[in-house]
Amino acid sequence: MEITCTRCHQAVLAENCYCPTCGLPQLVYTAELPSGPEQADRWTEAVRDAGSVDWKPAMRLAAMLAVPAGVLSSGLTPTGSFGLFWMAAAATWTVLLYMRSQRPAWITVGAGARIGLVTGLLAAWLAFGINGGSLVVERYLLHQSSQIDAEWKTTVDLYQQTMMQSASGMSSADASQVQAVWAQAFGNMRQPWGHAGFVAFSFAVNAAFLLFFAIAGGALGARLSARSRRPEV
Repeated sequence: MEITCTRCHQAVLAENCYCPTCGLPQLVYTAELPSGPEQADRWTEAVRDAGSVDWKPAMRLAAMLAVPAGVLSSGLTPTGSFGLFWMAAAATWTVLLYMRSQRPAWITVGAGARIGLVTGLLAAWLAFGINGGSLVVERYLLHQSSQIDAEWKTTVDLYQQTMMQSASGMSSADASQVQAVWAQAFGNMRQPWGHAGFVAFSFAVNAAFLLFFAIAGGALGARLSARSRRPEV
């Protein structure tokens, strides 16, 4: 009896755990092979192999693509505003290039997401370091600390005025309490440690978003890899 793949409908040998055409794990029942625990073990092993990652080539590809993604996602380049796109694209390409050297050519979405996570960690840390390093250079080597502090105080004053105006519509007692809280909060933000904390927090939030899109890109790469190996009907 001829066995065909449930995805691409190409012929599959009875002893094959994967489709030789699209790489889908096969759960096959034949008269020659038992359909009990032994066959279930073959299926479990096939799925486990597809969910595992050969980290040596994966790390090499992740490091190679994380460098341009991290640089392009940093504030040092005019393309930094497209950082989420660069990160997702780098993770997707990492998975696609990784799958070119893998046999069987099939990977789970979870495994692709893990490769994307590693790519995102490397690129996000690089972008974080570039952003932080550029601020250090501007403040201490280029002696722009006065200009940076003045711009920061102007920004804080603008936000404080906006928040104070929004609280003015409350009752007099509530408005006084809210304005006192805002005055203390913005006063702390004007301090050097408040400025440094805000910048570090913004960098961390940006890195978290980059990481999320890298994971999504890795999962997308796994899906695209499976589709690209499906033969045309």
